[in-house]
Amino acid sequence: MSDEDYCELCDLPKSQCIHGNPPAPPPPRATARTATPRASRPVVKKAAPTRTVPRRWTPPDAFKADIVAVLEDAGGELEQEDLFRALEARVAERLTEADHQTTPEGELRWRYAARRARQALITDGAMVKGRPGVWSLG
Repeated sequence: MSDEDYCELCDLPKSQCIHGNPPAPPPPRATARTATPRASRPVVKKAAPTRTVPRRWTPPDAFKADIVAVLEDAGGELEQEDLFRALEARVAERLTEADHQTTPEGELRWRYAARRARQALITDGAMVKGRPGVWSLG
C-alpha cells in the first residue's frame, strides 16, 4: 500500500477510514405514489365531562338575569355599590358559604362573579359600559 491509500487524518487505510468513505445515501423518501395509505380512524367526539363535585361558589352566568332585573327595577342604571346591595338581597338565599369568601385579590367571590357577569352582559349587548362605577342597561 502506498501513502495515498492511508487517511491523513486518522492513519487508517482509506477503505476502513470514515474520512475516506463517503456517507451512505439517505433512505428514499416516501412519496404519494409509494407510501402505503394509513387506515383512517373515525373521529370520536368526547362528551364534556360532567361535574361530580358540586360547585363551591356561584358561577357568573347565574347572576346575569338577577343583574338585569335589579337594573330594570331601578330604572336601568345604578351605582355599583347600590347594585351590589340590591343584588345581594335578591340572591342571598342562593349564595354559598364559599361565595362569601374572598378572592386572592381580597374581593368577595360573589361580587367578582357578578362583575364577570356584567362583562358578559356588555359583550352580549344587554348592558353598556357607561360611566365608571355605574352599571347601565343597553
